[in-house]
Amino acid sequence: MDTKEKLAYILKQFRIEGEILVYRWIPAGHINTAYYVALYNGKEMYQFLVQRVNTYVFRDPVGMMRNIELLTEHVRKAEPKMEKRRRLHFRHTRDRRNYIVLHDGVVMGPGEPFDPLDEHYEFWRVYNFIEYSESFETAEGNPQVLRMSGKAFGRFLKQFSDFDASQLIESIPHFHDTAYRLQAFFETVAADPCGRAAHCAQEIRQIRENADFGCTLCHQIERGELPMRVTHNDTKTNNILFDMDTMDPLVIIDLDTCMPGLACYDFGDTIRFAACTAQEDQPEGMGLDLTLMKAYTEGYLSEAGSVLTHNEIESLATGAAVITLELASRFLMDYLVGDKYFRIDYPEHNLIRARAQLALFRDMMAHMDDMREIIREIAGQQ
Repeated sequence: MDTKEKLAYILKQFRIEGEILVYRWIPAGHINTAYYVALYNGKEMYQFLVQRVNTYVFRDPVGMMRNIELLTEHVRKAEPKMEKRRRLHFRHTRDRRNYIVLHDGVVMGPGEPFDPLDEHYEFWRVYNFIEYSESFETAEGNPQVLRMSGKAFGRFLKQFSDFDASQLIESIPHFHDTAYRLQAFFETVAADPCGRAAHCAQEIRQIRENADFGCTLCHQIERGELPMRVTHNDTKTNNILFDMDTMDPLVIIDLDTCMPGLACYDFGDTIRFAACTAQEDQPEGMGLDLTLMKAYTEGYLSEAGSVLTHNEIESLATGAAVITLELASRFLMDYLVGDKYFRIDYPEHNLIRARAQLALFRDMMAHMDDMREIIREIAGQQ
C-alpha cells in the first residue's frame, strides 16, 4: 500500500475514519518519523500527528507509552477543564492501547511479542495536532523566548510535583547518569576502536581532568540530597508549542524521554542549548550568555520555585555545567566509535561538537559564581 493508504489503515486502528484530505511528512526531529494528517468524516475536519517510533533508540516502546499514558492521564485528571490546546492526547485503539504494532504492514494483536530491532515490525501512535501554534528551533538570542521557555518547563515540573516518578521506566537507561556515561567514555578511549583517540588527545584530557566534577550530582543522589522527579530530558525550545499570537507556552511535546531524573538536568540542558553564544557545533565564540540564562531562570522559577527544595535550587547552576560536560563526552565517544549515534554532516562533526561543548563548559565554570548568584537572587524574590 502507498503512504496515504497506510496512514488511513493506521488511523482506522485508532477508531479514526474519514477521507484523508492532506498528509505530509514532517522533517523536524532526528529520531521518530512523523506525518501530519487532515481528514474529513462527512461532518467536520480533524487533524492528527501520526508517528512511527524509532525502536532502535527506544528498546521498550510499550513501557515508554505506558509512561506517556500515566503522565497525560495525570494532567487530565488534575486539570479536567484545561483547554485542549494545552495538553497532549494520544488516541486509543478499541482494546485501549495508545499504540499499535505492525508486522509486515498488518496490525498485531495485544500482547503479541515483537522484536524492536527487527525491521519487519513497526511501532505507531496517533495524537492530537495543536492548532495555531509554533515552536522555535533556537531562542535566537531573544530573552523573551527564553523566559517563556523557562515558564513552560517550570510549569511542567510543577504539574508532576505530586506524581511518584518511580512509576516510570527509564525509556533510555542511564540517559543522564553522568558517572555511567563517563565510565563508558573512558572505556571507549582505552579501546580506541577506530584509532581516533590520538587525534583528540586534548579533548580527552579535558574530560578526564573534570570527571570528578562531572560526578557531583550522582554523588548527591547517592547521599539522598536531591529528589528524583518526573523530568523531560530533552528541554530544548523546539519541544515547546507557543500560541502564534500571544507567545504563551501551550504545551510541552516529545514526552518519549520522560522518566525519573533531576530537575537540574532539565534546567541545565536548556541553558546549555539556548543560553549560549554560538551553535552547538561552533567552538569559535562559544560561551555562556548570562542575560539569556537569567531570563530563562526568571521564567523557570516563577513556576517551579515553589516546589523545588533548597538543595535543588543550589544544584541548578551545577546541572548546567555537568550536562554540558556529559554531552561533550557523548559527542566525543561517538566520534571514537565511528559516528554511530548522532547524525553527522561531515567526518569530524562529532569532534567539533565536542569541542564546542567543552568551550561552553569552560566558560560556565568560569562564571559558576555568577550563575549561582543570579539563581539565588531570583529564587529569593519568589
